[in-house]
Amino acid sequence: MQTLVKKHIEEILELENLVLEKPKDISLGHFATPVAFSLAKELRKNPMQIAQELADKFKDSEIFDSVTAVKGFVNFKLSNTFLENLISKLFEDENSFAKGENKNEKILLEYVSANPTGPLHIGHARGAIFGDTLARVGRHLGYDVQTEYYINDAGAQMDMLGLSVSLAGREFLLNETVEYPESYYRGEYLVDIAKEIQKNFGDDIFNDESRFREMAMFAKDEVLKIIKKDLKDIGIEFDTFISENSLYSSWENTKDVLEKNGSLYEKDEKIFLKSTAHGDDSDRVVVRDNGIPTYLAGDIIYHKNKYDRNFDRYINIWGADHHGYITRVKAAIEFLGNDSSKLEIILSQMVQLLKGGEPYKMSKRKGNFILMSDISEEIGADALRFVFLTRKSDTHLEFDLETLKNQDSSNPVFYINYAHARINQVFVKANLTPKDVINEKFGDLNEDSINLIYEALLLPTIISEAFEKRDMQKITDYLYNLASSVHKFYNEHKILETQEQNSYLKVLSVVSLSIRTGLKLLGIEAKEVM
Repeated sequence: MQTLVKKHIEEILELENLVLEKPKDISLGHFATPVAFSLAKELRKNPMQIAQELADKFKDSEIFDSVTAVKGFVNFKLSNTFLENLISKLFEDENSFAKGENKNEKILLEYVSANPTGPLHIGHARGAIFGDTLARVGRHLGYDVQTEYYINDAGAQMDMLGLSVSLAGREFLLNETVEYPESYYRGEYLVDIAKEIQKNFGDDIFNDESRFREMAMFAKDEVLKIIKKDLKDIGIEFDTFISENSLYSSWENTKDVLEKNGSLYEKDEKIFLKSTAHGDDSDRVVVRDNGIPTYLAGDIIYHKNKYDRNFDRYINIWGADHHGYITRVKAAIEFLGNDSSKLEIILSQMVQLLKGGEPYKMSKRKGNFILMSDISEEIGADALRFVFLTRKSDTHLEFDLETLKNQDSSNPVFYINYAHARINQVFVKANLTPKDVINEKFGDLNEDSINLIYEALLLPTIISEAFEKRDMQKITDYLYNLASSVHKFYNEHKILETQEQNSYLKVLSVVSLSIRTGLKLLGIEAKEVM
């Protein structure tokens, strides 16, 4: 809708790249442009005079019911006829609503990538849900988005995993008294994995240090099964998984490229990357003095692998604690002869979880973290997904589990679903379907109805802005506000058994489609009955 309106205005005014805004006060118009202010200097006229002259050019426009000049702004109110024509084809294919044309742009989106040393905790959930929603919205808009999970299955965390499984097996299965080191993994999942190891390899493996790596690899695969299940339970599946361990065979080749570009040097028996040449605050070690590549080396190999696959853009969603890695990884990309500006890194902040206004208590039996699966089971996947999208991913998020169990407007998921279910039940009571009223004429439909349609048809603009600004909060806010408008309309207007019944139902059918589509892009299925 907004694209059509903008194009029409630009053609009438013979202008390009017009700024089109949505007035806060909808009574002034559905759209407005401040173009008179930018033309004032060029034309040497008062903006209010220019605005009036521009408004006069739309006297014969069928798109607008009225075009007025207000304090230098030109305000546009859409006509019933334009809106009627616009929605006539919406229900031919619901799946195409708000859908963009093929952008011919391939994007590799990497997110979650948590160490396969334990189940996902609530902090991982934020990046997971944001990444999945970003992919859904991008695909709907016409981008070719491939999602990927990078398995960090190399390095010290694997050694610690092997040790942790050994300790769990010895303590809980062999009934030995064990001494725990300062750092180790803990949780019920380790006991379950130890039982599987015992079943497959017997008891001796738990005390055989030479087999700790073998146990670690077995445990990694078991943890990945848990991670994949937990993700699937909240509607997330990946196109590809790629193992860090499998990439290290490419290190020598990658190092050769870096050496040829003069980006490495040796000092104190270590090999450094000259990352300060690209803005880092110090050069970084890529090979330790024992000859073993560092974690950064793995990242470098992985990003070379990414670029070798020739995507148009690369997006990484990382935890906020990875902020310091951005400059050094981008430096390596440049040294490898690639364009680091094609890589976008989005940081996901941690989450504070409350229950009844108090900090959520962690279960020591399950480890010193709050499992994502526990929260999903307690409030449901829909509520979990929605609440994690109510703030930009790089800002602090705090929420209370008890609020998301409420059956009222304090629970945004309930409130939006109730609006959708309310519309559905109105159709049930009328014994009609949206297709039965799609050809209904609006005629002299009241302003509240027209404004409700206008709001519903803003979804394409909202999701486009949400994707470009990487801000899914725009969608959650939009859906909540649209639901609020539905409840207000329902309470203020008698719908059934009135002269306007079918016209009102046509309006509500468009709103229902917008809510349903918006929720679907968030990974949530709209409720028909509440």
